[in-house]
Amino acid sequence: MARKKISTTVYITAEQNERLKLLHERTKVPVAVYIREGIDLVLDQHKEELPGQMTLDASSEK
Repeated sequence: MARKKISTTVYITAEQNERLKLLHERTKVPVAVYIREGIDLVLDQHKEELPGQMTLDASSEK
C-alpha cells in the first residue's frame, strides 16, 4: 500500500533538472521517485542527528 505523499517545493539547479530529465527518459522512472530516494539517502546518512529510540548497545555504554 502506498504511503500518503505531501506536496512541497524544492529548488534545484538547471543542471540537476536536465540530468534528472535525462535519467527519467532513459529509465521511465518518475523524477519524484529519484528525489524521494535522494532524501532517504541523506536521512540515512544523518540518522545519528535525528531523535529516536536508543538501542540496547547505547544504553549499556553509560
